Amino acid sequence: MDKQLLEIKRQIRKWIKLDYIVPEDIPEIELYMDQVTHFMDRHLSGNKRTKDDKTLTKTMINNYTKNKLLPPPVKKKYSKEHIIILIYIYYLKNVISIGDIEKLLFPMTDRYFDSKKLTKIYEQIYEIEKVEYFNIESSTARAAAITEKMFPKNEDEYLNKMAFIYLLSYDIFSKKRLIEKLIDELPQVKKAEDEKKKCCQGRKK
Repeated sequence: MDKQLLEIKRQIRKWIKLDYIVPEDIPEIELYMDQVTHFMDRHLSGNKRTKDDKTLTKTMINNYTKNKLLPPPVKKKYSKEHIIILIYIYYLKNVISIGDIEKLLFPMTDRYFDSKKLTKIYEQIYEIEKVEYFNIESSTARAAAITEKMFPKNEDEYLNKMAFIYLLSYDIFSKKRLIEKLIDELPQVKKAEDEKKKCCQGRKK
């Protein structure tokens, strides 16, 4: 690997580095809302674009509960499972709509929220994410190298950055479209479950 590509990778590693919450850092004890927002901000504040950006607020949590993205707290306390769902929402809300998040997370909260399996799922996804980080780093470095070859930075810095941003945006847009297509298949599962419940209720009557 040439020195230029190595330098590009070093720079990209700084740019795309994200704060994250390792499974063992999630509290086992229940937390009040102020403790939840403090916990999230302490672990994810490095992801803010500016210091004034909010990681998670009380209003956000209340809205997530109101929109049925998050199960309501028990006696104003949030469990480990609540924290896990909030972490998913935190990342997803920057990519897909609130409606799509509800469709995506409904089966998870409906099936696994009151069981230890939710923690296990988070641990498994966390392990996958660690591997994917290096794939993202490599694909981003390739895009930067292609851009540099076509539009050298020392000749036109603006054109270099514009082309690089366009390549990254094209990649994100393509994946976002795929995510939306996959989510569009999920309501069919939810609809079938709702119809099954109605059928059972009808029989009881």
